[in-house]
Amino acid sequence: MFQLDTASGELRKDGKARPRMRDQALQILTMLLEKPEALVTREELRERLWPADTFVDFDHGLNSAMNQVRSALGDTPANPRFVQTLPRRGYRFIAPVQVVASEAAIAAVAAQPEAVKARSSILSDGDDLPVVGNEAVRILFSLIQVMYLVFYVLALARLSRVELVLSGWGERGILLFAGLMVTAAVGIPVRCYLLTAMAFKYEGLSGKFRKLFPFVLVLDELWAFTPFLLVEQMGVGLAIACGAVLLYVPFSQRSLLLMGPSRTGVRR
Repeated sequence: MFQLDTASGELRKDGKARPRMRDQALQILTMLLEKPEALVTREELRERLWPADTFVDFDHGLNSAMNQVRSALGDTPANPRFVQTLPRRGYRFIAPVQVVASEAAIAAVAAQPEAVKARSSILSDGDDLPVVGNEAVRILFSLIQVMYLVFYVLALARLSRVELVLSGWGERGILLFAGLMVTAAVGIPVRCYLLTAMAFKYEGLSGKFRKLFPFVLVLDELWAFTPFLLVEQMGVGLAIACGAVLLYVPFSQRSLLLMGPSRTGVRR
């Protein structure tokens, strides 16, 4: 059994190294192995190995390289077991081919930090999600931005009421009150930007949002606890339910943009 390491260019037979091939012969063998049982034309070989501005005897160079490939494999043109010649057309690799990941590639995957692996498995990728229509993405994403805008404006409009609720929380209440004002003031322009980008069908929105996501995540997770300011009116159970929904919303925004048909932005 032959094994070719395309990274090092080393050919082995039953684990033993074979004489090293010249670069052109190695490239030809690699091209044949990339398309097993498919024709690799002479023109393809010329374009890859002998560019138009190279002044060589193409036929002689190709025949010489093919002879070296056959010699390395112990093959013959008259009775081919690996490389079949199609006269005046090209060559075909006719033996079974199995692609095996190199030990270096396996080690690189195994050496990935656990945090990176965990992150890629927790957050959805574009390939993990279904594709939905642009209109559905625009409507749902815009409604979420409007929802947060309403939260911010109502909180700022009723600061006296919020201050009264938090006054019984001591120093923590003062910090929460300041945090609400600051995050609402910052969140309003962020939501206006996202709404405007969606309204004008900004094609780079998905990429921009992924860059903004860490900031938006912190902002939205803080506001997920605001239902507890109304715990006397809605009760503990409903406050917990509303808070749980709001904890999920930032992730839903990211998923919505990834679910658009373009995968990289909401297109027209």
